[in-house]
This record gives sequence, structure tokens and C-alpha cells, in this order.
Amino acid sequence: MSVLSVRQIRFRYLTLHGLRWLPSGLLMTVMILLMQERGLSLSQIGLVAIAQGLVVLALELPTGGFADALGRRPVLLTAWVVALASLALMAVADSFWMFFLVWALQGVYRALDSGPLESWYVDATLAADPDAAYERGLGWAGTVIGVAIGVGALLGGGLVALGPIGPVSALTGPVLVAAALQAVSIVALLTLMREQRPTSGPATLRTSVAQAPRMVGQAVGLLRRNRVLLALVSVELFWGFGMVTFESLLPIRLSEVVGGADRAAALLGPAGSAAWLANAAGAALTPVLLRRLGAAPAAALMRVLQGVTVVGMGLLAGPVGVLLAYLACYTVHGASNPLHMGLLHRQVDGPYRTSVLSLNSMMAQPAGALGAVVLTALADATSVRVAMLVGAVVLAVAAPLYLPAWRAGRAAARSGVAEPGAPASGAAVSGVARSAAGPVPATGPDGIPAGPGPVAVPVSAPSADADADAGAGAGSGSVGRSR
Repeated sequence: MSVLSVRQIRFRYLTLHGLRWLPSGLLMTVMILLMQERGLSLSQIGLVAIAQGLVVLALELPTGGFADALGRRPVLLTAWVVALASLALMAVADSFWMFFLVWALQGVYRALDSGPLESWYVDATLAADPDAAYERGLGWAGTVIGVAIGVGALLGGGLVALGPIGPVSALTGPVLVAAALQAVSIVALLTLMREQRPTSGPATLRTSVAQAPRMVGQAVGLLRRNRVLLALVSVELFWGFGMVTFESLLPIRLSEVVGGADRAAALLGPAGSAAWLANAAGAALTPVLLRRLGAAPAAALMRVLQGVTVVGMGLLAGPVGVLLAYLACYTVHGASNPLHMGLLHRQVDGPYRTSVLSLNSMMAQPAGALGAVVLTALADATSVRVAMLVGAVVLAVAAPLYLPAWRAGRAAARSGVAEPGAPASGAAVSGVARSAAGPVPATGPDGIPAGPGPVAVPVSAPSADADADAGAGAGSGSVGRSR
């Protein structure tokens, strides 16, 4: 890793990141329709989606520890091979149980994929230059995600518009192209990602498997010792709950204002592509927000602003107002992700980085499931508008959880140590962690952000937003949280 410059590392990271998300865009507009074409009912589609959630919940932490113990490259390679296998099976699946296996494989893929690439980028960057501001790369990664998914969605829609090609149906074409792109991604990973591991071979593999539970346990223990890290990870609970508003409830809200699910579905296709481009634009604003406000204040502001945009989706009349609020929501979403992730990274060193990232990512799973149950039940009992307002409040009230990181940054600045979220040396990072958490073991503190929210199965029409999660369920990986 040390032979690469910071610029080279960032270029390779962004290239691999784009290849990772491009298949998601291809599949996000056809996945539900493909399963319906193959004979599954909406209730069956909901059931097969459970397979992914259960597998991710069971494997998220162990696979994070495995990546930290064995290495990011082999775990990421395994994940992308599993993704390719799931896409190959998806292309021919024609029954409930085959699609159930597809989604289960996607769960394995997501659990393995959650964190290693980002952890490699941060550790490789700091190894090349301990003073490097890796937040810039994280912000650009959000831009790359938005562009990749937006381009993929347009490409997928174009392939469907071409109609069937020989024996390949219109909805199967994007799956085959996504599989080909996944194969290209694997070749690119083998070519571009370099990782220095002290040893290799069967003995190392056995040792890594034995070490993974310890890595997970120590990563969890960091939350007890580091109140800044605990607060940052807790943000994911509110975020996962509130994301249901713009993932699952927006299509229903849009169908209300346009007068039907079919008309809403027609709008959601281009709106979904535009939303991911807006997400990319928001991520591109990260350096400006860091300079003007600082990481923690900017992240807190984004939480409040995202709540405001969801209020707009719930209260504005007419499709134009709702969709403008939707695009604003995704712009804020894109800016929030790198800010949050940068703060988490500044609380950790390398040994347990992926484990804590997986822990942070896993928080969204139960929170998203709870949000889906509570908010949809509230929508049935009252109205979609009321449910969206409640979700907006939940998103906004997470803002104070960034206060510990802000206070730790101010204390570090007074003592001459770099603020979390700003360029810092390796010593500065450790100093921030110690100031926030008290005594830290010799191995060093760790923590990290993560992926995507839970997969949302549309009620009235396929949700075009697929927060990198719907795309993940389709064969490439969640924002994702992307985050």
C-alpha cells in the first residue's frame, strides 16, 4: 500500500466504488417487475426479501471481524464472487424458492461487502500520508455512487425500452448486463486493490477465523469506552427508522397527489435517477461544509434539514412540490453520509475498523424494520402525511447525538490536537479517541459507519429510490447507507 500515493489510492477507491454500484442502478427499476413476470405475487416478493435481511443481520458483525482479521481484499473478492453467483441465478430463477436463494445470496454478499473497501481506502491513505484528509475521498465516493446508480438506472431503462432480444426478455436484459459488469468489477478488484498482510495461507485463514469473534467483541467493547463513538453509532437507529419515509412511503404519497399508482410509477423512474444525481451533488458539497461549519455541526444540520425535506414531502400539494422535496431530501442525504462516516473514522485506528463499521451498519436493520412496521401501521390508521411527519421528527431529533463529537473536537483543538473530521495525523486520531473515551487498550480504539438501510418492498408501486439497498438486493450492494 505504501508504494501508492494518496491520489492513486483515491482514484482506485473511487473506480472500484463506481463499479460496485453501477449494477445496482441497472436493476433497481426492474427487480420487482422481473419477479412478477416470473410468477411471484407481491406477498411472495415481500417474503423472499426477508431472506436478505435475516442473513445480513446474522452475518454483519462476524464478517466484519473476519475482514479485519484476514484482510479486506480476500473478503471483498469473496463478496463480489457471491454477488456474481446471485445475478447468474437471478437471470434464470422462475420460482419462489429460487428467488429466495437469490436474496439469501445477496444477504451474504452485503454482509461481506459492508465495510472492507472503505476501510482499505482509509487505512491505505493514512499509511501513505498520516496527515491526509481522506474525507475528500469519502465525499467523492458519495458523488460516484449517485452518478453510477443514476447512469445505471438510465441504462437499465433503455435496455427495457429496446424490448426482448431473441429469447431474452426485456426485463432479463439488465440482469445479464449487470452480471457482466460484476465480472468486470472482480477483475478490477484483483488489479487495483493492493493490501499488505503479514502472512497468508491455510494457517492464516484458520487463525483469522479464530480471531474474528475476538475482533467483534473488542469492537463492541469500544462503544462502552468511547461515548463519542456510541453517540455516532446511535444516529443510525434514528436514520434507519426515518429512511422509511422516503423509501417506502414516498411512492404512496406520490400516488395520492397524482391520482393513481400507475401515474406515480411512471414518475418514479426518472425521479429515482434524478434523486441519485442529487445525492451525488450533495456529496460533492462535503468539502465546503467541512470548511465552513466543521464535521459535527454540519452533520447535525443535515439531520435537521433532512427532517425538513420529509415534512415537505408530507405537506406540499401536487407532484411538483412532493418531487422537489424528494430531490432536496436526497441532496441532504448525499451530504450527510461522508460527514457521518468521517466522524466515525476519526474515532478509530485500523485493527477493528471494519468490525465497528459493520456494527454501525447493522444498527439500521432493526431500526428500519421497526420503522417500516410502525410508520406503515400509522399510515393505515391515520394518513401517509401523518406517518411522514412522525418519521421527519425522528430524523431530526438525532442531531444532538453529534454533540459529543463536537465537544471532543473543541477539546482537542484547545489542546492542539486535530478535530475529528478534519485532517489529522495518526497521533491526533488516537488523541481524540482518548480524550473522548478515557483509557484505551494498546490495540487502539475503532469505529466506522455503514451501509444501507433495509430493503423496502413497495406497497403500491416499485420504489425508485432503493437507497443503495434496493440496488443491493438487486445485485450490487446499500447506501450505502451508502451509507
